[in-house]
Amino acid sequence: MRSATHNKTVRTSYHHGNLRQVLLDAGVELARRGGPQAVVLREVTRQAGVVPNAAYRHFANRQALLAAVRAAALAALARGMEAELSQVHKGMPIAEFARANLRAIGRGYMRFAQAEPGLFHTAFSSQDKVEGDADPAKAGNSGMNPFQLLGAALDLLVDSGALPPQRRPGAEYLAWSAVHGLALLVAEGPLHGAPAEQREALAQRLLDMVEKGL
Repeated sequence: MRSATHNKTVRTSYHHGNLRQVLLDAGVELARRGGPQAVVLREVTRQAGVVPNAAYRHFANRQALLAAVRAAALAALARGMEAELSQVHKGMPIAEFARANLRAIGRGYMRFAQAEPGLFHTAFSSQDKVEGDADPAKAGNSGMNPFQLLGAALDLLVDSGALPPQRRPGAEYLAWSAVHGLALLVAEGPLHGAPAEQREALAQRLLDMVEKGL
């Protein structure tokens, strides 16, 4: 009888050139369960069922793999924000629509942090600059990454007359820091085990505060 440890055949390559994606998917799953520190090349290759050296054809080192996983996490966050944006009713007055868009951005951000704390932590595990980052691997279905989605919502506030143009510069960082702080408290801080009603009420009050304070 074969040992359970030998049930998976170890491969040295994948057909159709899809090994990179298989490795990346394994890395994303590791990050989902354990955050960025769980993304290790040897474990990724074990999950993919290939010998460790096979990974180096696609990722030069752990940092390269982690960067790709981080990009995938940012893209997942962007899609979560876009899902909230898609629920905003487009028939309302433009200023009201712009405010609703900004709130949807913040709501999607916080809900992703709560639902996917490992990926959320991984998405912001680097000090890389976000301005001008055009990497499509970090973008959602709209082609925009989370920072760009927030920027677009703020631009719409200005265009609608709901935000004075002179208050627009740097507004991303003010809104982002406030929402990110509460998201961390919910994802891995003292609010992680709080009742859903309490978390939702705090989120709504925070979004009110951000909208009125910009």
